[in-house]
Amino acid sequence: MFSRVNFNKHRVREIHGGEVRPRGPVIYWMSRDQRVSDNWALIYAKLKANELNVPLRVVFTLAPAFPGANLRHYDFMLKGLAEVERSLVDDGIPFNLLRGEPAEQIWEFSERVEASLIVSDFDPLWVKRDWKSQLNQRTSIPHHEVDAHNVVPCWYASPKLEFGAYTLRPKIKKVLSSFLTDYPEVTLRNKSESNPHHTRWHDALVWLNASDEVKPVKDFEPGEKAARKALDDFITNRLRGYAEKRNDPTLDGQSNLSPFLHFGQLSAQRVAIEVLKAPAPEADKEALLEELIVRRELADNFCYYNPGYSRFAGFPDWAKETHRIHRFDVREYLYTLNEFEIAHTHDPLWNAAQLQMVNTGKMHGYMRMYWAKKILEWTTCPEEAMRFAIYLNDKYSLDGRDPNGYTGIAWSIGGVHDRAWPERPIFGKIRYMNFEGCRRKFDVEKYIKMNLG
Repeated sequence: MFSRVNFNKHRVREIHGGEVRPRGPVIYWMSRDQRVSDNWALIYAKLKANELNVPLRVVFTLAPAFPGANLRHYDFMLKGLAEVERSLVDDGIPFNLLRGEPAEQIWEFSERVEASLIVSDFDPLWVKRDWKSQLNQRTSIPHHEVDAHNVVPCWYASPKLEFGAYTLRPKIKKVLSSFLTDYPEVTLRNKSESNPHHTRWHDALVWLNASDEVKPVKDFEPGEKAARKALDDFITNRLRGYAEKRNDPTLDGQSNLSPFLHFGQLSAQRVAIEVLKAPAPEADKEALLEELIVRRELADNFCYYNPGYSRFAGFPDWAKETHRIHRFDVREYLYTLNEFEIAHTHDPLWNAAQLQMVNTGKMHGYMRMYWAKKILEWTTCPEEAMRFAIYLNDKYSLDGRDPNGYTGIAWSIGGVHDRAWPERPIFGKIRYMNFEGCRRKFDVEKYIKMNLG
C-alpha cells in the first residue's frame, strides 16, 4: 500500500489492536482536521478501504458540551463541516454527524455498520485523548491514529517533552524533507452513489444549545475554500515583509490563518508548500515556517508530553520555585475575572488587546504575550492567572482551546520554553513586559485607538 502511494508510514500508529471485520466499512472519525483536501488521515482511510476492498464512511461527533466552546466557535465549525459534507458526497463518501458522548456514539455507529477499522486524527489535548481511550476500551476492531495536523508527526518528531524550540528544531529539520511532500491523489474504489444521511445543520446547532453571549465574527469566513483564499491572500499581499511586520500590532502583517489551522480547515503542510514556492525573500519564508512548523509543533509536544499543560503543575521547576518565593508579593492592582472580561483595567493598552479579541475573535500574537503577563501581575497568584487567561482566551478567540493557546499562556505566566530572567517583584524570574517596552516597539497610541475607538 505505502510503496504505491507517497504516504510516509510514520504518520500513522495503531492505538488499539483487534481483528478486522470482513466487508464492513472503514470509519474515519474526523475531529481535529475538518477538511477533505490535504488530509493525511482521510488519505490513509481511503488507502485502507481500498486495501480491504470495503467502503469508507466519515463521521464527526458533536459532544453535548465542549470546554470553552460557544456560538462563535460552533457557528464557524458547523459551517465548515457543511462544506466538508458537500465535498465528501460529491466524492461518493457518506458523512454522518453524530450527537452525544463521542466514544459511545462512535462505538455504537461502528457496531451498527459492522465497521472493519477505525481511523482518527491525532490531538494532544486530554479531552480528545480521553474520548479515544474510552472508545478503545469498548471496541474490538483496530483503531489507527494519523497525525494530519503537524508536518512531522508529534510522536515521531520527539519521544519526550522538549525544553524549547532550540531542542526540537534540529530534530524536525533532520526529518522534515521526508514529510514535507505534496499530497497524493487517492481514488476510492468502493464509492456510494448517494449519501444515506443528509445533515440538518440548523437542527445540530439548536441541539447544542450553545450560549449566544459571544457572537459569531464577520472577519473570518469559515470553510476550506475560504481558508485557501486566505492563504493565497497572505502569500500575495503580506508574506513579503512578514519577518519585520509580524510583531507590530498596528500593521496588517500577520498571516491571519490561525482560526483555519485550529479547526483543521487548512493544512499547515499546504501552507508550508505554498510558502516555499512563493517569490518572497528567504528571511520572510523562514520566519513564517519557524512559526508554522517549529513553534506549532513545540506546542503539540508540550501538551502531549506534559499532562499539566493548563495548570501550575506544568511549569518548569525553576518557575515553580520563583513563583513560590514571590507568591505573596504586594500587587498594586488586582482585578476580578469580570473586570478583565469587560476590559475594565487601568491600562488602555491591555483593554485594547482584550477588546480586539472580544470583537474580532483574534488578538495580535505580540499582544497576547503582554496581555497574559499583565494578568499574572494583576491577580492574586499564578494559578488564578492561568485560570483567567485560559478562560478568556478559550471563550473569545476563534483559535482558543488549542495547544498554541495553552502553551503561549504557560510561557507568559510559567516560563515554559523560556529561561530565568533577572529577578523582580511578582514575576520573580519570569520574563517581564511593560507598557513602556511596548511603546518602544510600536505605536501604542495607534493600537489603542484602533481597538478602543
